[in-house]
Amino acid sequence: MLRLWYIEYEKNGGLHENFIKNPNYSSEQMSYAVEHYLEHGRCISRTCKMLGYPSRPMLRNWIDELAPGRRKASNSGGTVIQYTPEQKKDAVIGLCVRKGSADAVAATHGTSRTSLYKWKKGLLGEEDSRVMKQADKSSLPDDKDALMAELSNLKDQIYRQQMELDILKKASEILKKDQGVDQKDLTNREKSNLIDALRTTYPLNNLLDMINMSKSSYFYQRSATSKGDKYSDLRAEVRAVFNENNSRYGYRRVHAVIRSDGQIVSEKVIRRIMREESLVVPRKQRRKYSSYLGEISPAAENIVARDFHAEQPNVKWLTDLTEFHIPAGKVYLSPIIDCFDGLAVSWTIGTSPNAELVNDMLDGAISTLLNEEKPVVHSDRGCHYRWPGWISRMDEAGLIRSMSKKGCSPDNSACEGFFGRIKNEMFYFRSWDGFTIEQFIDELDRYLKWYNEKRIKMSLGAMSPLDYRRSIGLAA
Repeated sequence: MLRLWYIEYEKNGGLHENFIKNPNYSSEQMSYAVEHYLEHGRCISRTCKMLGYPSRPMLRNWIDELAPGRRKASNSGGTVIQYTPEQKKDAVIGLCVRKGSADAVAATHGTSRTSLYKWKKGLLGEEDSRVMKQADKSSLPDDKDALMAELSNLKDQIYRQQMELDILKKASEILKKDQGVDQKDLTNREKSNLIDALRTTYPLNNLLDMINMSKSSYFYQRSATSKGDKYSDLRAEVRAVFNENNSRYGYRRVHAVIRSDGQIVSEKVIRRIMREESLVVPRKQRRKYSSYLGEISPAAENIVARDFHAEQPNVKWLTDLTEFHIPAGKVYLSPIIDCFDGLAVSWTIGTSPNAELVNDMLDGAISTLLNEEKPVVHSDRGCHYRWPGWISRMDEAGLIRSMSKKGCSPDNSACEGFFGRIKNEMFYFRSWDGFTIEQFIDELDRYLKWYNEKRIKMSLGAMSPLDYRRSIGLAA
């Protein structure tokens, strides 16, 4: 067409204006085709096939013009396929960069050649208009250069759009990201994986520019990936420490155990490894057992007043009752905890929260005291600590009673925290089906001995209560 325009310009000194193309078909042919359509079942395909003219879209236009409202809507092709904007964009890109025919591209995308060019006009209409307007200039050699530049610019746009589309597809395929993912939200390692997947299709510099990643960052990620995991041995050691302690240690205690073996490693590294390995200490909140039955005898003063710190052993003791409910029945624990280091001084385990349970526990604790040691024993206002048997034992041993306010668990929060640790580390998240009461009592007793002798506390310098007392010369 450009060549014809050039010939016309050379011959006439200008280009034609208001040119009207002669129609391919006469008005008689148009009328005959419409009448044939109306008289022979109103089938556009059959009419075009019988007459040998025109095309189906043209016949539809003739029918709408000469017989408005009489064109039959086609329903023989099933449901109409609805193409998404991304599918249309992909098809137009294939049309613009094709090496074969447009019909082949249309067949590949499951559409018609007409629809394909319609989509192209809708997506690239403005660019096509700017190209066509170049023909109105007076200098034709300049028009050719402008057209070629515009064509080159259009090809560059199509190339970048295809690259962007491929990046989104690979992000969905490799990284399991949504197709609408923002490239700014990707990590450098994810960007590096995308580039490696597309380097056989696109140059490296183009991919780096599209993904917004520097070349140095890309090669750093490749080098780091090729080296493998430098913490592979440490991961195995962290898992071993976590499993040896029955999933009861958080990252601080795991770090302390590894440091005690002489290995220097950051606490943050341990925390990240445990997060990546899904090594999580189970946590669960349960309703605590309440032994409050009302006012039986006058309540003692709250001497502790939430100050659970002690400078030496056997100065402040805490006690309470807690319940364990297993399929075989209920089990109750009554301990005494020393505020000095959290040591369980004495405990009793039974199937009934009666006076005998707490009295035996108190007798065991008193037997560990020296003559000059008279600790404060803090409890809640439960009936066990207000019966005559408990009070008489306290008076005979010279111990000092202290009680929380009614219904105020924070007044004995240190003992409540002790119960929480027991249940999180030993009781919750474990099936007790098949355990008898006796077996559970043995298991709980073993845990309490391990708690005193082996379980490290960060507040004690990553030592167990007994190890801490030995380190300062208070235990053999």
